[in-house]
This record gives sequence, structure tokens and C-alpha cells, in this order.
Amino acid sequence: MNKQWSKLVSDIKELYEKSNVPLHEPTLQGNELNYVSDCITSGWVSSVGQYVNQFEEKLAEYTGVQYAVLVVNGTAALQMALKAAGVQANDEVFMPSLTFIATANAVSYLGAIPHFVDVTEKTLGLDPKKLEAYILAHTRFEGGLLINKNNNRVIRAVVPMHTFGHPVELEELQRICHEYNLVLVEDAAESLGSLYKGKHTGSFGKASALSFNGNKIITTGGGGAILTNDESVARYVKHITTTAKLPHRWEYEHDEIGYNFRMPNINAAIGCAQLERLPYFIKQKRMLTNVYDQLLQRVDGVSLFKEPEHCESNYWLQTLLLDESVDRDEILLFLNEQGIMSRPIWKPMHLLNVYKECPRMDMRVTESLNRRVINIPSTPIEGMI
Repeated sequence: MNKQWSKLVSDIKELYEKSNVPLHEPTLQGNELNYVSDCITSGWVSSVGQYVNQFEEKLAEYTGVQYAVLVVNGTAALQMALKAAGVQANDEVFMPSLTFIATANAVSYLGAIPHFVDVTEKTLGLDPKKLEAYILAHTRFEGGLLINKNNNRVIRAVVPMHTFGHPVELEELQRICHEYNLVLVEDAAESLGSLYKGKHTGSFGKASALSFNGNKIITTGGGGAILTNDESVARYVKHITTTAKLPHRWEYEHDEIGYNFRMPNINAAIGCAQLERLPYFIKQKRMLTNVYDQLLQRVDGVSLFKEPEHCESNYWLQTLLLDESVDRDEILLFLNEQGIMSRPIWKPMHLLNVYKECPRMDMRVTESLNRRVINIPSTPIEGMI
């Protein structure tokens, strides 16, 4: 490996003051311990408690939506958001192939079928122009529903995913959904704190999903949330994620098959503390982006991915775009052997055996990015501000 990459390794180690630098670690230096201790002392550690209510209220306020409903993880959040949006068994759902497998799994859990759409290099997310052209060529309207001409299945929804925290072209997708009678459900698992034209991601569709996994910008250890401005959606997802139990002082009456998906109070306590520090984390990450931008000026064949136009990204994971002439796996091997944890972007869904038979369009941009995108250490650095 050439001297430019060796120098980048030295710079990253110096930046983090570590010889082995992880990709992304949780930063738990606020009120986490105080709030968790309060849970333990009070005995309210399960899915009912003041921190569950507080976290939902503060999360809704921060993201600018009317309602937030906490659940056990981001996949469950997306599954419930899709269910509340009306996705049924044998429906198809437009979504990117370039995403973490949870996006496709959430669709599959409902008995629906992922229908893969190509992305744009401008956002790393769904390409609205390609999507609309594909709709015009491969679908028809029948009874107010969008039908796949090839198999006569209903196409019910569009699920954009904001890759590494960078917002997709949401206004164009809103227009397409309105014009073709599709429901917009955002996979905002990675984009807490990201804005599109001044408005928070996750607030544009019928519902959206957040993730608080251990490696996200804020964490509850494991957890997720559904965001919505629709009261009926909020009430429904809270009901079905609490085993669909009807309120009663002692009777166990359930009116449909529900899910035991509610977030415990002890996890919500961590979330409350983390949310208090989120603006600080985002400032740190944006400063880290500026540092990396300077460091990478000295490395040939690579560029740092920057937030799209009209967006303010949380820069959850710092993202490198390699030239086609650069061997991705050679770079990954070198960085990881030198103690700099680095990862490729997820293998596209249409290349996985479990999803290779799903309907899809041409995937040339997705497959190009699969060869060229890597993530490098992205943990916020305390004291950088």
C-alpha cells in the first residue's frame, strides 16, 4: 500500500489517540447512569415507566412530528410502520437494493415482497427519476391501485433509506407517491438529526422508523421508534406493539394478533440521556467530516462523501468513495490490518440468495457503489468542539 494510505492510517490513530480504532462506538458520558439507577431504584424497568413517556415526547419534539412510539429495535419499527401504512401479504414495496438487510426483512415479515430500485450517487439513496421512469414502463393503474404488469401484484408503498444519515430527495418521492397512489414510509434508522430542506427526515411519510442500536448516533443498547403525524397510526402501532391488549384493570382481552415489541423503561432511560447530547454529537461529527476532508486531500483515488444539496446530514458513518481503478478489498485489508476498522457498504439485496428472485430494475449505480464505498472510523471525539 502506498505512502498516502499509510499516512492516513497514522493521522486517524493520532486523531483518536488509539492504536486500534473501532468503526463506531457508543458515547455514554451524560446522564445515562443517573437515569438507569433511578429506574432500578424505582423498580420500573419494563415497558411501562416515566422514561418511556419522556423519551417518546422528547423524540417527537426533536424530530418535529406529532407522535413517537418506542419499540425494541429499528426492524420492528419499520415492520410496524409498514403494517400501519396498509402493506399486506403479497403486496410489493419499492425499496433500494443498497441497504442493510433489515429494510428488506421488515417487508418480508409482513408476507410482502421487496421490489428493488436503483440509487443515485448524489444521495446514495433511491433515485426518483429512475423510479418514475420504471413505474411508467412496468406498471398500470387498476381500481386506483398501482399494479406490476409482470405479475399482477399490487405495489403498495415506497421505502427510501437515508444511507449513513444522508437524506434522499424526499420532495420528489412525495410527489411520485401522491401521483401513483403509493404510501411513503421512511427508513430513517440512520438519520436521526438529519434535515432535508430544514425539515427532519422521518417526518415526510405516513410513518417512519428509527434505530437506536449500539452503533447508531444515539443508542438505547437496542431499540427503535416509529414516527408519525397521523394519530390513528400512532394509536394503532402502540396497541399492536403491546400485544394488542385492550385496556382493563385485570382482564386479558386481545383484539388481534399483536407483538411484544415495546421498549423497556430502562432502555428508554438511556435514550433520554443520549437525546440530551444529540446536538453535541452532530456538531462533533460535522467537525470530524471537515478533518477527514482535509486528510483525504492528500490521498489519490478517493473522495469523502458530502451531504447532498439542501440537506444537513448527521454524518453517522464517514463514507469514502473510491475511484473505479482502486481495489476496494485491498484498501479494506490494509486498513483493518493496520488497526483502522473499516467496512464495505452492505452487499446489495438483489445479490443475496434470499432476495435474488425479487423484482428489480437495472442496478448499475448500486453495483458500482458496492465496489467503491467504504466506511472509516466515525465515533464522535470528545473535546473536538
